[in-house]
Parts: sequence; structure tokens; C-alpha cells
Amino acid sequence: MLTDIQSRKDIVRVVNAFYEKAKQDELLGPIFTEKAKVDWEKHLPVMYDFWENVVFYTGNYGGNPMRIHQQLHQKITLTKQDFDKWLNLFFTTVDFLYKGEHAELIKQRAQSIATVMQIKILYPKEGNLL
Repeated sequence: MLTDIQSRKDIVRVVNAFYEKAKQDELLGPIFTEKAKVDWEKHLPVMYDFWENVVFYTGNYGGNPMRIHQQLHQKITLTKQDFDKWLNLFFTTVDFLYKGEHAELIKQRAQSIATVMQIKILYPKEGNLL
């Protein structure tokens, strides 16, 4: 029986499992490994802080994910398909590992964040109206 996300340890488990799948994915893998050239030792702890803050409001994340993704988009042109694949993989990872209020919350927040990013990155003129 699946339990809910209850701690940073659970966030780490979700993030690690997601990125292991993402790195193997034929669409997302090259974005992370070849195009963005992610430094995983630096990136993963930032993602732990980000998602822990999203779920538990810890205040331990101070970055600007919108700016980072806008800069990435200027280099490689992200697409709606990229965002959709990311969300699908994130949702299936969470659903495979956890069930409960926090599991639903992390997925809802991921959906909201991805939606705003898509609007502001893929449709910047319209996104500035938000």
C-alpha cells in the first residue's frame, strides 16, 4: 500500500526517481544531458529544496526557475511536447511511489508551474499580460 509524501526523504525519492527516468527518456534525456548539460551534483539538491518548499513551505529555495527555463529556451527552444512529457513523467513517478494529499499537491503544483512556464516561455507576449 502506498503512503503519502511526508518528509524531505520522500521528496528526494521522487526527484531522484523522476530524473533517472527523465535521463533515459528519448525526448527529455537529450535536453538534460546534451543540451542543458545539467551538473547533477548541483542540480539535484536544488530540486530537493525546490520541491520540499513547494510541498511543505520550508522557505529553503530562493532560485528563479522561470528565468532559468527562459534562458534554456533561448538556447534550445522548448516545446509544448517537452512540457507535456515532463508532466506525464513526473505524474507517473509520483503515482508509482506515493498516494495521498501531498502526492496530489505536488502534482497540482507541477501542473500549475508548467502551465505558467509554458505561457511565459512559449507565448511571451501573451504571458506578459498575466
